Amino acid sequence: MAVSKKVEAMTAMLAPAVSAVGYELWGIEFYQQGKHSVLRLFIEGPEGVSVEGCAQVSHQVSGVLDVEDPIAGEYTLEVSSPGWDRPLFTLEQYGRSAGSEVAVRLASPLNGRRKYKGVVQQVTDDAVQLLCEGEQVSIPFAMIDKGNVVPNF
Repeated sequence: MAVSKKVEAMTAMLAPAVSAVGYELWGIEFYQQGKHSVLRLFIEGPEGVSVEGCAQVSHQVSGVLDVEDPIAGEYTLEVSSPGWDRPLFTLEQYGRSAGSEVAVRLASPLNGRRKYKGVVQQVTDDAVQLLCEGEQVSIPFAMIDKGNVVPNF
């Protein structure tokens, strides 16, 4: 999964601040939109995520961002739970989703397709194994542009 150097650096910078208030930094999305950007943090906790937890993380992270100043110009900080359709950012998260249905979009086609939906069978050092329409498909992690869990109610 292609992660920008900026997102990698912000993840390393902000993960300790999120952990300090008892949450795990699930992932970061950063969108530059002209002079105004959006920094979205997804957090996870052992008891889930509350509004108060989001506020605590926002306060803690804001302090780090004010000191480190990694984003030029104005930006909006959003903190939330990954939700039912949680985005997946790491191989470990795909592994934790074993047995769940996921949807992935690839940066470039694999076997003539860029979109796959299937059940995570296993994760190797560099690939996600999905069962898609009765067929095993091995998707190299480096090819995944975006992935998320498909909610099953």
